[in-house]
Amino acid sequence: MGVTKESVEATLTQKLQPTYLKVIDTSGGCGASFDVEIATAAFVGKRMLERHRVVNTALTEEIKDIHALSIRKALTPEQWQEQNAKTTAAA
Repeated sequence: MGVTKESVEATLTQKLQPTYLKVIDTSGGCGASFDVEIATAAFVGKRMLERHRVVNTALTEEIKDIHALSIRKALTPEQWQEQNAKTTAAA
């Protein structure tokens, strides 16, 4: 069986302790493709490419069975709060 949304969430939660995490299975349920949005203190002081590497490293075992991983947002908790404040103010 392929990787599940829940297993990706569990691994990222355990390894990166995110303040926000959203994982979407875009494969139609076979576990081959995921979109990820994550905010974690592990990204503080890191550039975007480094943040993606942190996520990929955390998912080393899962990536063996995933065909596509799209990291839509990789933010620090502060960036996440700022982004949500802007979204809320615009609504």
